[in-house]
Amino acid sequence: MKELVRPARLAPGARVAVVAPSGPVPEERLQAGLDVLRAWDLDPVVAPHVLDRHGTFGYLAGTDADRAADLQRAWCDPAVDAVLCARGGYGAQRMVDLLDWEAMRAAGPKVFVGFSDVTALHEAFAVRLGLVTLHGPMAAGVDFVKNARAQEHLKATLFAPETVRTIASGGPALVPGRARGVTLGGCLALLAADLGTPHARPSAAGGLLCLEDVGEETYRLDRYLTQLLRAGRLDGVRGVLLGSWEECGPYDEVRALLADRLGGLGVPVAEQFGFGHCAGALTLPFGVAAELDADAGTLTLDRPALR
Repeated sequence: MKELVRPARLAPGARVAVVAPSGPVPEERLQAGLDVLRAWDLDPVVAPHVLDRHGTFGYLAGTDADRAADLQRAWCDPAVDAVLCARGGYGAQRMVDLLDWEAMRAAGPKVFVGFSDVTALHEAFAVRLGLVTLHGPMAAGVDFVKNARAQEHLKATLFAPETVRTIASGGPALVPGRARGVTLGGCLALLAADLGTPHARPSAAGGLLCLEDVGEETYRLDRYLTQLLRAGRLDGVRGVLLGSWEECGPYDEVRALLADRLGGLGVPVAEQFGFGHCAGALTLPFGVAAELDADAGTLTLDRPALR
């Protein structure tokens, strides 16, 4: 697995587009998120369909075609320096095949931020654009709006990425050791659902795989991990970082499952790494070379996430 192309960092006055590739967006939270972005001296613009709701399926922010058009228009706009997702939920998989990847590649690299359902887009941006992306808080997310740690870590990554070369969780090691590789990953359920699609990598070989999820019973987590293992997706992985498992059942049970399914890989596994669906979630870049020290609970990037 090779390092991906790093977009340029943001500067004061940069224009950032907010899009909704997945679920419907609460207007009050969106406005609060825009206020945070403006306080960072950014110029946020809201895509036309961000506040839409699908006429039949209320879990979608508008039609697939409109959500895809918003993302593509924002990405291909030369005045836009970054594209931030408003929230996750569900729907990115429905629109990812509607994007014109040739046009988006021609538009050049820029910053892309999101997590949860946006995992499908992280994979697609890596495969289709060869681009580093940021797994971090979203513009209308509760964590982004209300949590200072989540805000400040994302802000530092965007404006001064050299200050967050080492990402420290302080969490324990599920399997001790050190490993080097290229970061990738996201929401476990989405990675499992992405298997066999044209926008997903067939293997995590050479990678430091970051996994988290929310609201999944332990047997479902077992199913996803077992599916990835059976499909060979984890063959050759160098190390694993485990984020949050909010509302996934008793953590002792979840931890036992993670040890059972991942312990046999023979690689370092760091747990409680502080990214994902948790308060104060850290921002992780995907597509950068780094060293994982599971004992210390640190991920040290070879280079800043952004140029």
